[in-house]
Amino acid sequence: MHLVVICGAAGGIGQPLSLLLKQSDLISHLALFDVVNAPGVAADLSHINTKSKVTGHGKEQMDEALKGAHTVVIPAGVPRKPGMTRDDLFKINAGIVRDLAEGVARNCPNAFVLVISNPVNSTVPIVCQVLKKHDVFNPSKVFGISTLDVVRASRFVSEISPAIDPSTRITVIGGHSGVTIVPLLSQLPNSFADSLSRDQLDALTHRIQYGGDEVVKAKDGAGSATLSMAYAGARFTLSLLQATVTGKTGLIESAYVHLDADKKNTAAFREKTGLEYFALDVEFGKNGVGRILELPRVSIYEQALLDVAIPELKTNIAKGASFITVSA
Repeated sequence: MHLVVICGAAGGIGQPLSLLLKQSDLISHLALFDVVNAPGVAADLSHINTKSKVTGHGKEQMDEALKGAHTVVIPAGVPRKPGMTRDDLFKINAGIVRDLAEGVARNCPNAFVLVISNPVNSTVPIVCQVLKKHDVFNPSKVFGISTLDVVRASRFVSEISPAIDPSTRITVIGGHSGVTIVPLLSQLPNSFADSLSRDQLDALTHRIQYGGDEVVKAKDGAGSATLSMAYAGARFTLSLLQATVTGKTGLIESAYVHLDADKKNTAAFREKTGLEYFALDVEFGKNGVGRILELPRVSIYEQALLDVAIPELKTNIAKGASFITVSA
């Protein structure tokens, strides 16, 4: 049985993510956990005529939902509300992610943990620190899903150059917020990046980095990027399941990971930057991270982006790790 648990399943990301995953034959049991409305969402999804069983678990049933899970996907958290500072948002979501990580450590310490909850640059270190505290940390099994940055990059590039199919996967490295998002447009064929003026390149890079703001503005304060994030989260989850359940090889996604997951291919980069976590292309294997692809040669423009991203990432990572230290 391959039990997949969605923590935060009744939310704006959780519901469409659950719908997308319900369609997969790789999942035999889909367990939906949330502090409110999870049983209702589960009842609705359970009527869909695919193979997986769906169960709903409320506020006091986290352990029941997580018990023996193969994969745990975490979109749980609150969106930023009027009057709420980013620090307020961090404290709330960090506490939610910490408690879920504690549940994983107790009930499914060998599970693959896929983190969507923002800020990913900090919440992934929180999960890792909790698992370390319980002596069940495996760097090959914890992922920050940064796939939405890749999805956006692919779409936005195809709008500029119709010759590039929107399904073309573009490598995006760094982190999963603002300036930490570094799209490697120089890797595209036919010198795509060279065909752009500096202003065009700046505009495209900014749009990829701050695509979430575009959605928030369009929704006029009524929400953030939920549907596109659910799509990206499902894509990532299903790729991981194909590798870990069926043994399919050659599946690559960008992921924000602890670099100890592949010390051989990341040792030089880690020594150069001093980073523990970074988003790079990851090839999935039976045990999660099969290998982390080495950072390709970047352009002068992209190196300048990295020079800005790395200090910001260090701050984000330290903030996540210190949250566990302070709250322990």
